[in-house]
Amino acid sequence: MSAEMRTFSDRLRGIHAATIVPMAPDFDVDEAQLAAHLTLVASTPGINGLLVNGHAGENFMLSLAEKRRVVELAREHAPKNCLIVSGVNHESSLEAAREAAALEQAGADGLLVFPPNSWALGHADDCVIEHHRRIRDATAAPLMLYAAPVGAGAMAYAPPLLTRLVADPRFVAVKEGSWEVAAYEQNLRLTRKLRPDFVVLGSGDEHLLTSYLVGSAGSQVSLACVVPELVVGLWTAAEAGDWERARAAHEKLYPLAVAIYRDAPGGRATVRLKACLKLLGRLSCDVARPPQPPVTPNELQAIEQALRVAGVL
Repeated sequence: MSAEMRTFSDRLRGIHAATIVPMAPDFDVDEAQLAAHLTLVASTPGINGLLVNGHAGENFMLSLAEKRRVVELAREHAPKNCLIVSGVNHESSLEAAREAAALEQAGADGLLVFPPNSWALGHADDCVIEHHRRIRDATAAPLMLYAAPVGAGAMAYAPPLLTRLVADPRFVAVKEGSWEVAAYEQNLRLTRKLRPDFVVLGSGDEHLLTSYLVGSAGSQVSLACVVPELVVGLWTAAEAGDWERARAAHEKLYPLAVAIYRDAPGGRATVRLKACLKLLGRLSCDVARPPQPPVTPNELQAIEQALRVAGVL
C-alpha cells in the first residue's frame, strides 16, 4: 500500500461527522447555511473529518453539480487538516464512476461507495464487484466500502461478497453500518483476518459504545453533526479505557440516537437530524427534498425530549 493510502488510513481514526445539506423553502441548496454547518462541525475539537454526500446529506437527491459544490464548500470551510470523504451513490455504475471522478477532482480526500438503493431487492455478487471496479478504475483516491444495515435486505454484503470486496487493495476501509452487533463483530473479525490494515469504522449511531467495546478505529456518523462534542467524548473515553465515563456519555446519547434512527423508514433520519439542528438554533429551515415529508409532531416531541436528556437544549 502506498504512503498516501497509509496516511489516509491513519487519518480515518477517530470521529468523522456525516453532515446534512440545508435547503431553502424552495428546496434549493442553501449554501450560506451549508457553509456555516460545515464550519461549526468541522471546527469542533476532536472531529477529525467529514463525510459529505452521505445518506444524511441526501446524496441520492442531489445533482452531480450540487454534490461537487458540497465538496468544494467542505474543502473551503473545514480546517486544512480535516479529512474530507465524499459519498458516491448512483444506480448506474457508469454514472457512479463519473460522479466519483468529479468528486475527487472537486477536492475529496477519499470516496465512500454506497450500494445503490435498488440492491435492497437483490443483486448478483458479480454486479456488486463490477460497480466497485468501475469506480476504482475511474479514480485515484483511497476508497471505502459501506456495510449497510442488516435490515436493508441485500444491500448488506454477505461474508463471501465482503471477502471479495476487501481483497481489492484500493479499498482501505469500511463504514460499518450493519446496525446489529453480531453482524458488526462478524464483519470486523472477517476484515481483520483478511487484511489487518483494513480500517473498520463502527458507524451504527445507536450502538457506538458496543462497537467501541468490540473494536473500532472510530466512526463516521451523522449523530456527530448534531452533538459532536458528546460523540467525541464517548470516543475519547473509550479510547482511554474509561468505560464508566464512556457509559455516562452513552446514556446521554442513546435517547437521541433512538429518536433519530430507530423508527422506520430509515429515510426519516435526515428529517429528524435537520429538526434537531433547527431546535438547537443552527438551522433556519429543516425541509428535506420531496418526497420526504416534514417532521411530524410526535417526531419533534421525541427529538426535543432527547436533546434535553443529552443536555444540549
